[in-house]
Amino acid sequence: AVVGWVSGYRPPTAPENFFVWQVAVSSAARGQRLAGRMIEALLARPEQAGVTHLTTTITDDNRASWALFQGLARRWGVRIEKTARFEEQAHFAGAHATEWQARIGPLPTLAQS
Repeated sequence: AVVGWVSGYRPPTAPENFFVWQVAVSSAARGQRLAGRMIEALLARPEQAGVTHLTTTITDDNRASWALFQGLARRWGVRIEKTARFEEQAHFAGAHATEWQARIGPLPTLAQS
């Protein structure tokens, strides 16, 4: 059974960033740091050489996502910067809350040998 999922990519115009698009963990697997471990495993792949920052977008009310990404920043001993990325009125005509960009880094070396 699938208990967790992370999707992301390196934007072609900013390949030093790894953008996390989605993170999901089954309720049965929560509380085991699975989301953080999956992200760390992705970043440790040889294909991610040169990535210096992790980015994502999160709404203010998504406590679980903020906890995940703030926890990773603390674990790695790096900063997390929060800036408006997709604004409620300008981008969503009021139909969706502002998406804040979280930018974490510079990242520690996570590459597997």
